[in-house]
Amino acid sequence: MKPLTPATQLHAKPSANFADKLAATQAQLKAAAAELQPLKQASSLGAEDVVITHLINHLALDIPVFVLETGALHSETLALLERLQANSRATIQVYKPQHEAVIAFVKHPGQQGIFESMANRKACCGIRKLEPLGRALQGQKAWITGLRREQSQARAEVSAQEADVTNGTPIVKLNPLVDWTWGDVWHYIQLHQVAYNPLHDQFFPSIGCAPCTRAISLGEDFRAGRWWWEDEAAKECGLHVSADAEVAKVSALHPLRSH
Repeated sequence: MKPLTPATQLHAKPSANFADKLAATQAQLKAAAAELQPLKQASSLGAEDVVITHLINHLALDIPVFVLETGALHSETLALLERLQANSRATIQVYKPQHEAVIAFVKHPGQQGIFESMANRKACCGIRKLEPLGRALQGQKAWITGLRREQSQARAEVSAQEADVTNGTPIVKLNPLVDWTWGDVWHYIQLHQVAYNPLHDQFFPSIGCAPCTRAISLGEDFRAGRWWWEDEAAKECGLHVSADAEVAKVSALHPLRSH
């Protein structure tokens, strides 16, 4: 079998203005560390997330990183988590779902129930991701994500800094890679030799829980491998979806500064 070409070789193609993008990202992270404490980075250990964590470590910023260990991650993702815990300057926090809730879901409707209805799939995401996320962000003023506009149509209007709501509480959401391209992300990984999930070498651009993630084929959408049995417009687990009314209300109460 022909060996796989590393994702760094396939994708590392920086934008002409990559240096400007990097400088803006570094400035945003530094400002957040100085002005928005306490805050954390949310990491799914995907390519974008390892870039942000590397920047946090490189800049020696006081920003802990948290990972949602859903109990359904790929072995490759868990191995990367162990490596990150061993080598990161920043604190790595791991949040797991409530064991009783997982057991109840597995009993009924059963883990295969996620393929039978969107309601079941979203219930699983709620147990394995949203409830632990609420605990991770409790008491925080801001959180950092790896969202990029290029990732999907649903994320095309994402801003570098947004108002968000978690557990009914206003919180600032920072997306420092919002205007980076996929090529920019991999250029940074290649340039700094950042450890990344080997599933990216197997054509997994977006990596979540193992049952809900597959490799994509040439020409498919970036997130086509996530919840591939569902309609494209529904492909979010809830981590990055807020009610418009709530966000508008928070925006009015807490106008955000741009950096």
